[in-house]
Amino acid sequence: MSLTGIGTDRVSWGIIGCGNVTEVKSGPAYQQTNGFELSAVMRRDAVKAEDYARRHQVPKFYFDADELINDPEVNAVYIATPPDSHRYFALKVAEAGKVCCIEKPMASNYEDSLAIQSAFATKKLPLFIAYYRRTLPRFTKIKSWLDEGRIGEVMTVSWTLHKPPSQTDLSQKFNWRTDSKVAPGGYFDDLASHGLDLLTYLLGDITEAKGVSLNQQKLYSAVDCVSAIWMHKSGITGTGNWNFGTYGFKDEIIITGNKGVVSFAVFDNAPIHLKSDEGEIKLEIEHPNPIQLHHVNAMRDHLLYKNLKHPSTGSSALHTSWVMDKILGKI
Repeated sequence: MSLTGIGTDRVSWGIIGCGNVTEVKSGPAYQQTNGFELSAVMRRDAVKAEDYARRHQVPKFYFDADELINDPEVNAVYIATPPDSHRYFALKVAEAGKVCCIEKPMASNYEDSLAIQSAFATKKLPLFIAYYRRTLPRFTKIKSWLDEGRIGEVMTVSWTLHKPPSQTDLSQKFNWRTDSKVAPGGYFDDLASHGLDLLTYLLGDITEAKGVSLNQQKLYSAVDCVSAIWMHKSGITGTGNWNFGTYGFKDEIIITGNKGVVSFAVFDNAPIHLKSDEGEIKLEIEHPNPIQLHHVNAMRDHLLYKNLKHPSTGSSALHTSWVMDKILGKI
């Protein structure tokens, strides 16, 4: 079957921003997915772009994004740059009439995310966001438990994510993830976006959200502490606490129903845990290698085979951007 609007049974991808995330998490997934090929990469540093292309056996490399976007042999573009540039590049991809996948978060704020979503919707172009946890087996298993009513009616959810400052944080070296000009919410933007997006996948959209945020450590310009409350459309209530200056590490989501509890970590590959009157289950489910493989496979199925609607689209990610900005008090 052909890809609507492109007329091909094979999708040729180009990557803008071939940095660390593309080395092991995503780039190899595009190369390992039948029906996809990675044909070009771009990085502003031409030497690093050429090095990436050579090591990963990518045919073409650029140091100008416009050249990659307008390459007639590239019909889909994966934007893997820091979030403050997502809108700039995404609008160019939409104007060129090409399929797009954007690294999460969708953009630095809801306003930019809305502009991106609107541009692709207007042109009826497929837009995906790399919230790949929606396709990881450990989380789809949790969703099946919830959908099957294994813990009864879900009443409430809580998420705690605490981690100590890194050596980079303590050294106060530049890190775009904690620069308020790039990521105003700091690690909240980078990490909490994954979990909040996952919770809307598991429990449905959020209709109300608010929070408080501040910079406790003064190690960088972005906030490092966020607390929030929210409510899902179904009436499920939620609380979250994210602090990036604590003693020790903790990552735990607890979903409580009227007949049981499910608990799991978002980032730590710990067992998922179900406890109810019917008994207790602990499952260890390993991540695929590369970790974005199922996410990329699902894009292939959505585009070429039409047998699956991808769970992470511009529309679903736009909702996550709205939730994030509501918690941070931006809207």
